[in-house]
Amino acid sequence: MNSLILSTATRILVPVILAVSAFVFLRGHNAPGGGFIGGLLAATAFALLEKAEGLAAARRALRISPASIAATGLGCALASGLWGGLGEGHFLKGVWPRIALDTGASEGDYVLLLARSAPSGTLDIVATVTDDAALTQRVMRQAAR
Repeated sequence: MNSLILSTATRILVPVILAVSAFVFLRGHNAPGGGFIGGLLAATAFALLEKAEGLAAARRALRISPASIAATGLGCALASGLWGGLGEGHFLKGVWPRIALDTGASEGDYVLLLARSAPSGTLDIVATVTDDAALTQRVMRQAAR
């Protein structure tokens, strides 16, 4: 398309749309957004660029071939599906990584550690349940690493 208005608006809109795409992508699971919506916004930016400047300009701006992007996405989906299939017996079953902490606890000592990730990137300990205060301190120190 050969429109001066669209070309001028595209120079302003594409960086804004890509910035919003990155913001929505990074919000992840804690708020509406995530990879799918972030990807849709990024694709919209490149589609707008293609309509305003042509296919060659859009491919130059993308820098990675669309086939490589699609292959990487399919590979990630297959890997996450196999992880659930091999670990839990069902393809694409959600799997939470299990982290074993060497607490030095003797048999019969149990620690329940509830934690959440704070927006600042730190780990907040919400609650612990045990009779051994020293054991709780060791577990909290290891979980914070």
